[in-house]
Amino acid sequence: MFDDISRRGLVLLGCGKMGSAMLAGWLGRGLQAGSVWVIDPDPSDWLNGTGVKINADLPESPAVVLIAVKPQMMGSALPDIAEYGNGATLFVSVAAGTTIETYEDMLGEASPIVRAMPNTPAAVGRGITAIVGNPRVAPAQLDTAEALLAAVGQVVRLDDESQMDAVTAVSGSGPAYVFHLIETLAAAGVAEGLPADLAMQLAKATVAGAGALAEDSSDDPAQLRVNVTSPGGTTAAALEVLMDDETGFPALLRRAVRAAANRGRELAK
Repeated sequence: MFDDISRRGLVLLGCGKMGSAMLAGWLGRGLQAGSVWVIDPDPSDWLNGTGVKINADLPESPAVVLIAVKPQMMGSALPDIAEYGNGATLFVSVAAGTTIETYEDMLGEASPIVRAMPNTPAAVGRGITAIVGNPRVAPAQLDTAEALLAAVGQVVRLDDESQMDAVTAVSGSGPAYVFHLIETLAAAGVAEGLPADLAMQLAKATVAGAGALAEDSSDDPAQLRVNVTSPGGTTAAALEVLMDDETGFPALLRRAVRAAANRGRELAK
């Protein structure tokens, strides 16, 4: 899976939470630490203990440069790897909101570039990442990008980069929606008389368990919802509120996802 990287090397630009999660996944899947170069101004104790090369002289022609810095740091960070542009090095970016065109402007139009949108559950190996490449990306290079990102969860391929703003709004930002659901579900339990710590434990376990069931079950979420709902029962009473077309989840989440997608388009400009 990592043969070309083992021969030519991989450069990881930025090793914060996402970069560290990916690096841990690669090393766990057999990539040798000596094949990885990391550029990071403030390496963590964990990173220093991995055996990878940190802020050292870079390889002549790495197989992959993976860009994992924040978008606002891009201008100062990219010059470190610009020399690899328009060559045989594949660039993979997990920086939110930065388009392929932006990278082509900075690295050269002949550069093979894959844009990826992971999400924060990657930190526990349960992320999902959407990827799309420019026309210079060879099929084998797209396979390499998918293999690297599969180290932290599922990977899906997009038909077109224009889908990335919607992906960002659903799965990229989506964990924050779920965390807020846990917050508000626990708060509602407190309002009904539960101790705060018990309400939070119930809310966390319920959301985590329901998510795992939805992912593992052969039934779709709509059927799983029906399975839990007895006619005229407690769940039906709650769903009457939550499924209201004007004030419930359907309208609320449409507005929320649209707002996130629109903001993504604004930032891309």
